[in-house]
Amino acid sequence: MRFVNNAKTAVLLGGLIGLCMLIGYVAGGPYGLTMGLVIGLVTNVGAFLFSDKIAIAAMRGQEIQRHDLPWLYNMVEGLAQRANLPMPRVYVCPQDAPNAFATGRSPKHSAVAITQGMLRNFPEQEIEGVMAHELAHIRHRDVLISTVAAVIAGMISYAGWMLMWFGGGRNDNNPLGAVGALAMAILAPVAAGLIQMAISRQREYAADSFGGELCGDPRKLAYALQRLQAGNERVSMNTHPAFHNMFIIQPLSGKGMASLFSTHPDTNERIRRLMAQADRVR
Repeated sequence: MRFVNNAKTAVLLGGLIGLCMLIGYVAGGPYGLTMGLVIGLVTNVGAFLFSDKIAIAAMRGQEIQRHDLPWLYNMVEGLAQRANLPMPRVYVCPQDAPNAFATGRSPKHSAVAITQGMLRNFPEQEIEGVMAHELAHIRHRDVLISTVAAVIAGMISYAGWMLMWFGGGRNDNNPLGAVGALAMAILAPVAAGLIQMAISRQREYAADSFGGELCGDPRKLAYALQRLQAGNERVSMNTHPAFHNMFIIQPLSGKGMASLFSTHPDTNERIRRLMAQADRVR
C-alpha cells in the first residue's frame, strides 16, 4: 500500500511539472518553457512539504489544544495511542456541513480536522467512530496521496484562467486567449481524472474496517455515516471540489463540476459492511 501510494504521488508530481512547462511554453515560448520547469520544481517541493497546510487553510481550520476541547483532544489522543500512532494535530473548521478529514505527508506530520457542523450535531460516540476512520487513513498512509492529489487538482482547475490571463484575457483577436478558453473547458475534467486515478475507493472500505475496530464498535461509525449522509444532503460544503476526496463522505456542492470529483463508494454499502462487521464481533 505504501509503495503504491508513493508511486502515485510521484506520477502526480511529475504531471504537475509537465503542466507548468506546458503553460510556460504557451505563454512565453522556449523561455517560458524554462520558467515553467523552474516553477514546476518549486511547486513540487511546496506540494510535498506543505500540502497539509494548504488543505487546512482551504478549509479555514483552526488548531485546538487540550484546553480548548478537552473531550475531543483526549478522544483523538486515546485513539492514536490505540493505533500506535503519534498524536496528530487537531483542527476545527467553521463549515456548517458535517464532515471530517485527515491530512499530512506522514504519521509524524499528520492532522485530523472536523467541522463545526459535526461538533454541534453529532453524539460523541459517533464522532469517535469518525475520528477512528481518519486515524485509519493516517495508519494506512493514505493521506499524502489524498492531499497532494487535492492540491494539484485545484491548481490544474485554475490553469485555464492562467492561460487566458497570459494570453490576453477574452480578446477574441488573441490566439492565446482562445487557447486559454479551450483549456478552461478541458482542464477541470482532467483534474477530476487525476484524482480518480490517484484515489482508490477501496481505501474508504479499508479505513472503515480498521476504524470500526479501533473505536471498539463498528456501529459507531455506521450510525455516523447515516447522519453524515443526511446532513450533507441538507447543507452544502463551500469548498473547492478538488478537496472533496479528503473528506470521510462526499460533500454536497453547488458547483456543477462536483460530480466529476466523486471518489467515495456508496454510503449505504459502507454502512452495510460496518453492520456486518459489528455482527461478526458480537
